[in-house]
Amino acid sequence: MRMIEGRSMGSAMRWRRTACWLLLAASLLAPVLACARGPAAGPILVLGDSLSAEHNIPAGSGWVSLLERRLAQAGTAKHAVVNASISGETSAGALARLPALLAKHRPAVVVIELGGNDALRGLSPAQLRGNLEKMIVQAKGAGAKVLLLGIDVPPNYGPAYRDRLRKGYAELAQAHGAALVPFFLEGVALQPGLMQADGLHPTAAAQPRLLDNVWPALKPLL
Repeated sequence: MRMIEGRSMGSAMRWRRTACWLLLAASLLAPVLACARGPAAGPILVLGDSLSAEHNIPAGSGWVSLLERRLAQAGTAKHAVVNASISGETSAGALARLPALLAKHRPAVVVIELGGNDALRGLSPAQLRGNLEKMIVQAKGAGAKVLLLGIDVPPNYGPAYRDRLRKGYAELAQAHGAALVPFFLEGVALQPGLMQADGLHPTAAAQPRLLDNVWPALKPLL
């Protein structure tokens, strides 16, 4: 009887040791397995102005709408696209809206396309940079990756203003580990047939080019 009890106690001790090792191994492997599964399949939140809000072009022809189709073709349709862009939006307005958007949609990626209206209203590059930085910090704090779409202004703003504006996007991206498209309207601005009569907004024909400008920077985030 004593031998049986001794064997039972020994078996119990071995079982406990095995269970402890299994629990330890599971705790160590959990982060690795989480990384292997990849990022959460949250939506892509686009926070922009009229350049992303299909201003004066047919509904469904804007670059954000085209992005949804490309995601489906690329096999990454698990990422829905939420277009929270508003014509006339400023960095201050978007900053005020961002907390509610993050809480509602829990995006995996936040694309920030802002600055044009700030420049038109004479906002200093430092003020714009401050608003953008707060948005980046909030988005990353909510677990999202960030893509910044840089803008430029006409030469009549002066070289000093333009230089500070462009540097602001690049420095923010570097400081906060955000992806960057240096000039969102690359290959579109000033091109005949690709800009509307106001000289500020791309035509429907320009939208595929805009998406092509965004895609190389966005795809690695997915």
